[in-house]
Amino acid sequence: MSKFLYKVGRTAYRMKWPFLAVWLILLVAVGGLAGAFAKAPSTNFNIPGLEAVETQEKMQEYFPEAGDAIGEPSGSVVVKAEDGTLADPGNAQAVDALIEDLRGTGALEETGEQPLVSPVMPAAGMRQQMTQQLAAQGVPEDKIEKDIAAVSPLSGDKTTGTIQVTFDAETAMDIPEGDLDAVTGVLDEHDGQDGLEVSYNGNAFNGADEIGMTSELIGLAVAAVVLLVTFGSMVAAGMPLITAVVGVALGVLGVRLCTVFSDDINQMTPVLASMIGLAVGIDYALFITSRFRNELIAAAGAYDTDPKGVAELLRGLSREQRAHTMGVATGTAGTSVVFAGTTVLIALGALSIINIPFLTWMALSAAVTVAIAVLVAVTFLPALLGLLGTRAFAGRVPGPKVPDPEDEKPTMGLLWVRKVRAHPWLVLGAGVIVLGLLAIPAANMRLAMPTDGSATLGSPQRTAYETTAEAFGDGRNAPMIALIEAPEDADAAEAAAGADPQQAAQMAAQKNMAVYGQAVEDFSAIDGVENAQIVGVSEAGDAAQVLITPTGGATDAVTSQTLVDLRAHETDFHEETGASYGVTGATPIFDDMSERLADVLLPYIAIVLVLAFLVLMLVFRSIWVPLIAALGFGLSVAATFGVTVALFQEGWGGIVEDPQPLLSFLPIMLIGLVFGLAMDYEVFLVTRMREGYHHGKTAGNATANGFKHGARVVTAAALIMTSVFAAFALQDMPFIKTMGFALAAAIVFDAFVVRMMIIPATMFLLGDQAWWLPKWIDRILPNVDIEGEGLKDLEAPAAASEGAEESGGAGGVGGGSTAVSAGAGSH
Repeated sequence: MSKFLYKVGRTAYRMKWPFLAVWLILLVAVGGLAGAFAKAPSTNFNIPGLEAVETQEKMQEYFPEAGDAIGEPSGSVVVKAEDGTLADPGNAQAVDALIEDLRGTGALEETGEQPLVSPVMPAAGMRQQMTQQLAAQGVPEDKIEKDIAAVSPLSGDKTTGTIQVTFDAETAMDIPEGDLDAVTGVLDEHDGQDGLEVSYNGNAFNGADEIGMTSELIGLAVAAVVLLVTFGSMVAAGMPLITAVVGVALGVLGVRLCTVFSDDINQMTPVLASMIGLAVGIDYALFITSRFRNELIAAAGAYDTDPKGVAELLRGLSREQRAHTMGVATGTAGTSVVFAGTTVLIALGALSIINIPFLTWMALSAAVTVAIAVLVAVTFLPALLGLLGTRAFAGRVPGPKVPDPEDEKPTMGLLWVRKVRAHPWLVLGAGVIVLGLLAIPAANMRLAMPTDGSATLGSPQRTAYETTAEAFGDGRNAPMIALIEAPEDADAAEAAAGADPQQAAQMAAQKNMAVYGQAVEDFSAIDGVENAQIVGVSEAGDAAQVLITPTGGATDAVTSQTLVDLRAHETDFHEETGASYGVTGATPIFDDMSERLADVLLPYIAIVLVLAFLVLMLVFRSIWVPLIAALGFGLSVAATFGVTVALFQEGWGGIVEDPQPLLSFLPIMLIGLVFGLAMDYEVFLVTRMREGYHHGKTAGNATANGFKHGARVVTAAALIMTSVFAAFALQDMPFIKTMGFALAAAIVFDAFVVRMMIIPATMFLLGDQAWWLPKWIDRILPNVDIEGEGLKDLEAPAAASEGAEESGGAGGVGGGSTAVSAGAGSH
């Protein structure tokens, strides 16, 4: 691997233009295709095989007009009178004006069954009709009132009403952006005008909020500061930023283009790909550029870490020497980058095994972006450095001077690792105890899918949700539909065989109605059910829809328990009546998604741990190092969950204004991402320890020396990743906000507690045993040469003759010596 990457880096440095041209052409081509054909990302989350989804599909067979609970292109407009009621003349006129403007957009469908009218009108007609029908059936008056209240578009005090709107589109994802903007523009214009408060929510409006680029810009700005301090050079600091932007742009544009082929690409998918791609892209380029700088210093036999001094070293080397040094950096640090990226790919790719389409696309999109970041780092970056030539470390920045590990003056990393070496048990215990205490709140974790109730405070969706709950009750936001399938009664069918077909159908319908009525009574008696009522009977009378209004909201724990109790009662109901039922609706579908995600969490963790253990064992040729890495990851991710639950769910300290249950797919995505990134730091830190041990140092000295070399670059990388992820916590989208914070916290815990405390302390305690590997395993494992041992056989190119080196920038294609510097892989 190291020899191959040496050739790639050296060739890219020398033949810069073809490499640069390929990446730029690819970027332009993908961008052009995405701009021409990409569709808007989906706003839905679909998981096949869920009980609620199967019930919904079965219901559509009995009731063809039934829509998709989370995919139909409809929404609800909530209007509230600031003074008086909606029936008052002034308010009624304002509602009529709103409706006329909505009609004027031409974006909405209007039918006889669902006209665009003030909620006062259908409420009055509904009350009269339902009262007559239910009274004729002998329904008690109080039950009639509850049934009316459960479906009325007008609140009991007549101050708030809902208007159902349906766009002219197949699904919510297919709504033209212009139509959605036109409708939301009208609604926003009328909000606060003429005494009305107007808000909106539902499937059609889930994608109304735009995701800005502020987070990426903030992350890049902080990363730039860290890179400037690390390299002390404006040009060198810009290298990781440029390569990261190229990789992220290509990855995100590719994700956009994939919307042509799949409807499962969610609006969060490109944001997640951007977040991960930006962080690892900067880090991977940082590792290789930093190693290139160290190799230059070693090749010149000087330890001058001043940017001006490094620039002088570059000018003193021939083009071939610089190309060779670039090859060495790519063959060593680049090999680490490849295997670090591989662990991220394993962690993300394993998400596709659990067969959740939208989650698979999120994971694969992030994984492809990481793969692009790796390829950019080992090909585009060397070519870019080749283009700059002797100006690669130009642009000296005044400020703090970061000591180089090769300098004889002890660095902060060396001073710290000496303290760890002196008190390994103390450091190990402190790290474990701190992370263990931080993990305690994770025991109270609650998970839920994103709903309008978890939307940003003050957004139209959240306002509509809260207004509806206040006016109609919490359960109006979490309706469930039970599909009752009548029993097949062989005796009744035989008795009706000789009767008139119409009379037989009436007899069957009467018997079935009694079953449906029994279902309504049973449902009403279950804790957490506010009301149950029949809202539809199939044409053949063999199925019925029962609307169940719970007492709790969409994300309340009591609502989830009510769904469990409703389903648990199905067995008794079937034994008593012979009929069967299933429960569906947006709330049951989301609850089933949460349960599916919880069920696959442990198998997913097992798959990731096993695969990553094998990769790390291949890299480090050790049993203990991968095991310690995995256990350290477990501690850091547990602490991350604990802190995230404490702040975002429980609202500790009042830091988070709107505490909510964590999103159901956050844990599984977080585990995949954090594991991959944690193994990045493990590879970059422990690789240098392995190099030292492999080259004859004692286990303790190798650990200290490797930490001295790796601590600075890992610290810089961790600060960059933390800043990039923390910037995404500024997003309004709850999932991205929480994920950004959790990833930032995870990087802090993993880099500065696990990798800087627990790992070196454990390595010192294990000594030579840390590198133990059974001989039979050692024989069957391929040698990937992450230490760059294979490069030692190469000879360094001769120095340029006096005056032969041009003073300018880009090095051209020089002579053909393939060689390695004396210091390669040995410092």
